[in-house]
Amino acid sequence: MAVEVGSIIEGKVTAIKPFGMFVAVTDSEQGLVHISQVANGYVKDINDHFSVGDTVKVKVLSVDDAGKISLSVRAALPPEERAGHRGGGRGERGFQKRDSTSSFEDKLKKWLKHSEENLAMINKKNNRRG
Repeated sequence: MAVEVGSIIEGKVTAIKPFGMFVAVTDSEQGLVHISQVANGYVKDINDHFSVGDTVKVKVLSVDDAGKISLSVRAALPPEERAGHRGGGRGERGFQKRDSTSSFEDKLKKWLKHSEENLAMINKKNNRRG
């Protein structure tokens, strides 16, 4: 099977390095997912997202003249997840996960409501004391 630029394929993580992870895309070929293409947002440690042996969907970004294959996990995500959040969460590892389906306005309303509830609770405690 020839690896075609633009195709989304499943592969197996074969190695993780500080700069990216190698993914076997065929029995005889593997490509590199640069750390910037592992997930939306900043990735400090790829091990927070993937482990060796994990099966992962990747998009083939390029194949150069030497046969080096450049891959992306981010580009293989559905459009709503790709454009969703750009920060922090660690996803499926049980850490904080961001809600990528809510709009900014919905998130702001939720934050304001939570903030007002916290402020009311603080004022209530202060009124009991004095």
